[in-house]
Amino acid sequence: MSRGTPHVLIDGTSLGRDEILLVARGGASVRLDPAARERAQESWETAETVARRRHVYGRTTGVGANRQEEVGGDAALGHGLRLLRSHAGGVGFELAPDVVRATMVIRLNQLAAGGSGVHVRVLDALEQALDLGALPRGHRLGAIGTGDLTVLAEIALTLAGERPWAVGEAPPVALDTGDALAFMSSNAATLAEAVIACADLQTLLRASHTVAALSFLALGGSAEAYAEVVHEARPHPGQQHCAAEMRRLLGMTGPPVPGRRIQDPFGLRAFPQVQGPALDSLAQLEQVLSVEVNARAENPLISVEADDVFHHAHFHTAYVAVALDQARASVHQVAELSAARLGDLVEPTMTGLTPFLASGPAGSSGVMILEYVAHDALAQMRHAALPVTMGTAVVSRGLEDHASFSTQAARQAIVVVEAYRHVLACELVAAVRALRVQQPDLGDIPARAALERTAQVLDPSLEDRSLGDDLDRAADLLDELAAL
Repeated sequence: MSRGTPHVLIDGTSLGRDEILLVARGGASVRLDPAARERAQESWETAETVARRRHVYGRTTGVGANRQEEVGGDAALGHGLRLLRSHAGGVGFELAPDVVRATMVIRLNQLAAGGSGVHVRVLDALEQALDLGALPRGHRLGAIGTGDLTVLAEIALTLAGERPWAVGEAPPVALDTGDALAFMSSNAATLAEAVIACADLQTLLRASHTVAALSFLALGGSAEAYAEVVHEARPHPGQQHCAAEMRRLLGMTGPPVPGRRIQDPFGLRAFPQVQGPALDSLAQLEQVLSVEVNARAENPLISVEADDVFHHAHFHTAYVAVALDQARASVHQVAELSAARLGDLVEPTMTGLTPFLASGPAGSSGVMILEYVAHDALAQMRHAALPVTMGTAVVSRGLEDHASFSTQAARQAIVVVEAYRHVLACELVAAVRALRVQQPDLGDIPARAALERTAQVLDPSLEDRSLGDDLDRAADLLDELAAL
């Protein structure tokens, strides 16, 4: 890495969302904490000791329904590589580079927690690959929320030199019999997608405060809906935060100023009540993910303290699936309000402007098409918000008789991110167009800075034309507006 590039300390206990994103998207290098390395070494030694006196699943036995099959003598030779080869059956699209890097750093951190029994040289190999920028190739299909076996088998075989690197390369590492299941026994790829989706959704929710504030200004909204006394009467944290953000962005101090109407449509009036659950759901999801990426969740758990191994079900990620289901559903409701505000922005009785904010001869369409784009994206969100936790699977000859489908929940969250970004972009383009025509005196309020910045990016012409470029620019601008 170049001089000045940040690096993230991997200690097995404190890896957070921001550090994962630094590695996944920011090119940060990693450094394995010496204490964590020592912990991993002790875990491997304990696993080796216990395996000499009792059966250890996946180490001295087969896996799944083959758990009763003993692996010893000649059968032990190459057992680990056979496990990895047989499980590296993922298909479909290749995982995005940021997801692969996030998977690698999460898995490294979990191994550093010291519960897997994997040899410490495997941790060193992951650290080196991340620092070299070497990326394995991982495929999307092959997990149901009970371990990302296929992706992690692909990564392990790449580290071992059996598979080609997708980007760059790193020196191969030798894998022992006990390293195979110990490396695969994780949901690191699912967690990687979930962490990325969670971060992106939190950014879009922050941006939505700014977009809604611009719509409020264009629609002449009533400030009473955001008054502090109102939200103290029902003090849900996310709802209170949303109302406070709206007051800040709109420069609301003192008694609320009356708007054009005694009561606004729900898109404005109920924004805190709908945005609040989404903010709280994403905060809960972030907390769940923080536990998972720092967990000793491998099955079996190698306990140095007890000098023993414990067979369990930490591979089951119901917490992740349920939190993701709730997050997607709550963000969908917020997007519905954005589409509703867009409908208000094209209505003359709400803005005092022409239908569809059109400019030109009679019958000009203006921003009419934005509603179609927004509702297409909203429909995509609606399908992606359907709960995955309503289904299950029975596999491995009936032994594994339940699945969380957290993997599918994380994938659907990525779909929600992109669709919601387009919904917000449609509202932003319409709100800025309306304000350009109205030219209100906004004074010195934060929302004015957002309007001025967006106006710099969007085409100022009002005649009928394609709005595709404006929508792309507005979508790209949302991350910047989130930081306002």
